[in-house]
Amino acid sequence: MFRNKGYCPICECEVEFYSEHEWFRDHYQCPGCHSIPRERALFVAIEWFYPQWRSLTIHESSPCDRGVSRKLRNECPGYVGSQFYLGFPLGVVHPDGFRCEDLENMTFGNESFDLMITQDVMEHVLDPARAFTEIARTLKPKGAHIFTVPLVKKSQPSVSRARRGKSGGTDYLCPPEYHDNFSSISEGSLVCTDWGYDISEFIFKASGLYTTMLYMDDISKGIRAELIEVLVSKKL
Repeated sequence: MFRNKGYCPICECEVEFYSEHEWFRDHYQCPGCHSIPRERALFVAIEWFYPQWRSLTIHESSPCDRGVSRKLRNECPGYVGSQFYLGFPLGVVHPDGFRCEDLENMTFGNESFDLMITQDVMEHVLDPARAFTEIARTLKPKGAHIFTVPLVKKSQPSVSRARRGKSGGTDYLCPPEYHDNFSSISEGSLVCTDWGYDISEFIFKASGLYTTMLYMDDISKGIRAELIEVLVSKKL
């Protein structure tokens, strides 16, 4: 068991962070909001770049029911959360309370949002170029996509693991790998891309967004782990 006292930027109070596992990225929690390091780093980035976030329009794709997702939903009147429900009409609010949206084909109008938030989502998109293009389309000028994604390849080139086939199915380019998710998909979410630091170049070529990559290490805020870079892709 690892414990340390500090200040949670999401709870905005003194807490004792803890982890019962050596892999801090998924287990180093805040006892109040149950956030993990990448979520606290994401929120710090939001505060740095957009301290007026409560007055903005924000779309979060695939939010979870804890930490920064819950804070944004509760404190920002202009917040919209979406999930993708297979077979459910796009643009319609699902009984779960989230609007059904496909990141590759969003139903929002042009320049609808000041901020787009995703947490460990972009590695699961079959056509990431299309998704980044759609995100740029729905952002207002000077808006930004603020997100986390595990940059597992680091300085090596990103690797596409799966893509959409011509018939609409999935073409596997590597042995299938899955990550846990908050939906009902039993096997988890398919990993489609192992991203590296070259993701910034990929985003610019796909969407024209300029990306700043942040790496934080501040144990006093419970921000310490592997693969917790935060990316801020701005629209001019």
